[in-house]
Amino acid sequence: MSIFPLPQFETDADPTDRGMTDEERYAKLESPSTIVVRVGFMARVAEYPYTGEAKPGCGSKLVAKTHRGQEMVEMLTTTCPNAGCGKSVTRSEMLEYIKGSGGKDYPFRTDGRILRVATIEDMNEWSAVKATCLEKVKVVKRLVAEQGLEMSVVEVEPILGQEQLTVYYMSDDRVDFRELVKDLASEFSTRIEMRQVGGRDEARLTADYEKCGQHCCCKNFLKVLKPISMRAAKTQKATLDPLKISGRCGRLMCCLRYEDETYADLKKRLPHRKTRVGTPEGPGIVLDSKILVQLVLVKLEEDGRQIAVPVEELCDPDNCPVKAPEPDPFRGLGGPEVEERSDDQKRNQRSRKTRSARQAEHKTIAKGEAEARTAAPETGDRVKPESDDPQTTGPKKKRRRRRRKNSSGGDGGTPAPKASGQGSSAGPADPGGSPAGSEGPKKKRRRRRRRSGGGGGGEGTSPDGNSGG
Repeated sequence: MSIFPLPQFETDADPTDRGMTDEERYAKLESPSTIVVRVGFMARVAEYPYTGEAKPGCGSKLVAKTHRGQEMVEMLTTTCPNAGCGKSVTRSEMLEYIKGSGGKDYPFRTDGRILRVATIEDMNEWSAVKATCLEKVKVVKRLVAEQGLEMSVVEVEPILGQEQLTVYYMSDDRVDFRELVKDLASEFSTRIEMRQVGGRDEARLTADYEKCGQHCCCKNFLKVLKPISMRAAKTQKATLDPLKISGRCGRLMCCLRYEDETYADLKKRLPHRKTRVGTPEGPGIVLDSKILVQLVLVKLEEDGRQIAVPVEELCDPDNCPVKAPEPDPFRGLGGPEVEERSDDQKRNQRSRKTRSARQAEHKTIAKGEAEARTAAPETGDRVKPESDDPQTTGPKKKRRRRRRKNSSGGDGGTPAPKASGQGSSAGPADPGGSPAGSEGPKKKRRRRRRRSGGGGGGEGTSPDGNSGG
């Protein structure tokens, strides 16, 4: 079987007609001339020129000369057209982003330059410098406590060249830390910068993740932290529980400001409460509204029902369709009849029965039942004649009675039990029973007794059919 080469394989094998490899693409790129980087613990944004031959990509670690000294920075993007980075932006786009993110308040600097791409030695040195931050914080707190200053030390930030040490602190009042700066300069042998921060900047320095599972916005991308009002939380119908709408800084979460403008635009389309509007079912009064779903809760004027109506279906209350009136149930009746039917008290008295009426009704029911029992033989059923003979009489309902002891017996003996109507024995005789009239208590025994058809006067019959007299 012969093998035929496929056309696409032949095309890939042709060195003159194939795509470039990654190495060839990288060699064809030009080095960027300007690079946007993130600087320091506060993640400030800066744009520095670059004159090296390497072609770094987004996220690369660079060594830059900034206004504070030699620092380790992180590359964000490039702003030059000759860079081959897919995330490269133009300078006009970057300036527009800065204007929309805070304008003049946005921390953007250009007084510096990129020295080189960070090497392994630079990375190791930077890791060793950052490892000393915890010990330096302890030293600063100890000196603050010794001088009795009312300030809270948040973080200490060194730089790669260790030309400067920045101390971030929080304080409600103005603090005179001149003596503290002298002690710190002699302790660390470097230039000391004291920077006061607020609650949001403290979260930017120390916080990591928020309730949503993402990095804190102030630590990730927010650079200008504007205050958030409670009005934004009320407009978005969010819960007013401080534990649920407060961030790591203890203030309202910054994400409430993201959708504030959208909620404001949607709220303008909804009518105000207690205003009269028209619906497909008639005019009504607005009780409540939902901003996101654009629904309005309306109470109809006709029957008082509450319905949810989309904002698109609202119309002028004077031109909306009106529900057809229902027929009048009192039409054609006079004034007294209408008053009698509409008066609840009279209607209740008419429906309530008196005591004599209820008794007469019960008597009528009882009389009807008695007549029904009397008229039962007339239906064709034959009535059996009564007979005194217990053998001829039919079985009767058994009644369970307790046998009583005859205290004043005529013959001094115990009366014999009556015989069963069907000849069934009421119980075996006691073979070892004591004779009649013997002294001593007897054990009471419960026996079933049957009524004889013609028996009277309490006389009973013995088990053998003889009457006991």
